[in-house]
Amino acid sequence: MTTSTILDRALATRVGDEPIDIDQINALLDGGEIAHSMTVAEVAALLDLSPHTLRYYERIGLVSVPRAPSGHRKYDTEAVRRIVFLTRMRLSGMSIRDLTRYIELAEQGESTVPERLALMQAHRAQIARQIEELQVSLAVTDHKITTYGGACGS
Repeated sequence: MTTSTILDRALATRVGDEPIDIDQINALLDGGEIAHSMTVAEVAALLDLSPHTLRYYERIGLVSVPRAPSGHRKYDTEAVRRIVFLTRMRLSGMSIRDLTRYIELAEQGESTVPERLALMQAHRAQIARQIEELQVSLAVTDHKITTYGGACGS
């Protein structure tokens, strides 16, 4: 199940225009497709990421992955959920610097909640702006489609 598949499934579970909540996404991740212990290659295939990206996230401290006695990475559900979070934040434009700061704060505990909240609120504002810009782009695209005699879906 790639992160796109997770998103598609989450959108399919949405009722009307209600926003998708994290519980819906976590339920998709609990669907038995995540083994207790997965290799880097298995997680890469599952989430449609490169093993290099997964190792990079680990190297820069965005995700912690336990190791087997052999030294091989063994991704658990928590690590896979973290990676899904990271990929959603990256897709929405969050910088590695901001993600690193967020993870550092999260690992420090409850005392950092106000700073994490501020970081997420600022990022949400950026996403909202991107959505507005995309709506303008969609309107322009729809105009061109109808200009050429096509019909636009909803």
